[in-house]
Formats: sequence, C-alpha cells, structure tokens
Amino acid sequence: MTLATEPTVKTLGNYAYEAIQKHFKKTLKWEKAVKKDEDPEALHQMRVGMRRLRTAISRFDIALNLSKPASDKNIGKIARRLGNLRDLDVLKQTLETLYQPHLPEKEQKTLQKAFDALAKQRVSVLDKTQETLKDDSYKSLKHTLEEWLEKPSYQPLASLPIKQVLPDLLLPEVSSFLLHPGLLVGTDIIDCEVKIITDWQAEKIEQQLSAKGETIHSLRKQAKRLRYQMELFTELYDDSYAAYITKVKSIQDILGNIQDSVVMGDWLVDVFKSDIHNQLPTLANLLAENRYQWWQQWQPLQELYLKAENRHNFHLTILHPV
Repeated sequence: MTLATEPTVKTLGNYAYEAIQKHFKKTLKWEKAVKKDEDPEALHQMRVGMRRLRTAISRFDIALNLSKPASDKNIGKIARRLGNLRDLDVLKQTLETLYQPHLPEKEQKTLQKAFDALAKQRVSVLDKTQETLKDDSYKSLKHTLEEWLEKPSYQPLASLPIKQVLPDLLLPEVSSFLLHPGLLVGTDIIDCEVKIITDWQAEKIEQQLSAKGETIHSLRKQAKRLRYQMELFTELYDDSYAAYITKVKSIQDILGNIQDSVVMGDWLVDVFKSDIHNQLPTLANLLAENRYQWWQQWQPLQELYLKAENRHNFHLTILHPV
C-alpha cells in the first residue's frame, strides 16, 4: 500500500534552479552551430538563451551562492559580443527584405556599397565572437554553472515558498518600468496631468527621436528586462498577467523597430560619409515613414501605462498569484 504524500511547496530556490538549468541548456545547444557560423538563427537563439540566463541569475541572485565567473557582469560581456554579430545580421536582413525591393534601380546599386561594407565588418565581428566562445571567461562560466547545477548552493531566502516572495521579486522591475522617463517622451504635463501629444508631424517626431533617442532605447531595454523576468513565472498567474506580458512585449518590439531604424540610418551615414538623403533619398524617406508609423503604434501603449487605473491594476495582478 502506498501512502499519499503531501504536494511539495515550490520554493524560490526551485524556480531559480529550473530557470538557470533551462536557459543554460538552451545556450549550450546552439554553441556549436554559432562557432561554425552555420545559421543566423542559431546565433539569435544562443543570444536569447544567454540574455535569459543573465536575467535568471541576476534576479535570483539574492537566493544563490554562485562564484564570480557566473556573475551578471561576466554574462553581460559575453552576451554583448554575441549581440554585436546578431545586430549586423539583422541589419543585413532588414535592408534586404524590408527596404531594398522598394528602391529604384539606381539606389539598389548604390546600396551594394553598404552590403560590401557590412560583409567586411561581419568578418571582423565574427572573429571576435568565435574568440569569445574559446576564451577563459566563457569556459569558466560554463564550468561554474555545470558544477553549480550538479551541486547547487543557496542562501537562506531560497527556502521560502515562491508565492510568498513573488510580488517582492517582480514589483521592483515593474516600478522601474512605470517610472521610466521614456514613458514621458512626447507628452506635456499640465496641472499634474500627463497629456500625450498626438498632432506631431513626421518632422517633429524625427526631432524628438534625435533628442530623446537614448531615453527611448533605455525604456525598450527596461521593457525587455521586465518581460524576461515576468515570463519566468507565467504558470503562477492568470490570463491578465499573460496580457501584461504581451503588451510589454509589444512596447519592446515597437521601440526596438524605431531604435533599429535610427541605428541603420546612422550606420549608412558612416558608410557613405554623407547624409543618406544625398545617396539614397528613397531609402531615407522609407526609414522616416516607418518611424512615423511605429510612433503611431507606440502612443496608445504609452497612454495605457500612463493611466493611474492601469498602473494600479498591473500592481494588483502581480500581488495575487493564482
């Protein structure tokens, strides 16, 4: 006769272990293909795995005993190297698929100079990426995590039930997002009330992106951090939580599109050593048109997170795991 056992309570330590194991495994899965430079998708997947691993380690840090090679700083350095190569691949893919087909023949020929520069740049960045995957800091990271997963070591907080500490884990990240100055770009504050400016022409939006580009990019990164952290705990919440993740991802994607477009414009200026309106007027106009459209998509989401009621409901959702 078998005795019924009480269901075990999942702790902060359990979740930390599962998250680190999952994202470390994903990172390793794509390593060989990245070293061989077989497929841009492998690089993308490894980069995402590394970023999520970094999120898991940095957010669960209060409950873990991990040695220095697995520190947030070390993982960030490796992830950035992978990111530099991925950014070039995205730039090439976007130019080829989103813009090149819509250019007149003369501009398509001019654009070839940019593709040649990109190919040359990629060789150099690929070398650095492959070196990174062979150097001591990456090997030490792998060795440290393999040892820790074999014999995990925790701080006392790890023993607490996950549902007890979950709001305290998530709310600081939510607050950093809701209090980010990027949410106020393109607004006026009148009598303590935030009003979104909706009648800007394309030229004014371009000026704002030029002046506040870093702030907007920073908000995008904060949205990504929040999303990655929230996704660690999807199963512990209901549909309203999943809906918040979806909206935060939309913000990340839209602001990412704007940022990538600005970076592409700057990169082309660097390649041609002149304003791209001179060399590629159609492309320059397409970039500006797309930024205008993305700005229109961004504003309703911006308004959503500036409303007191929605901010309050976001907090309430986090406070009540199912």
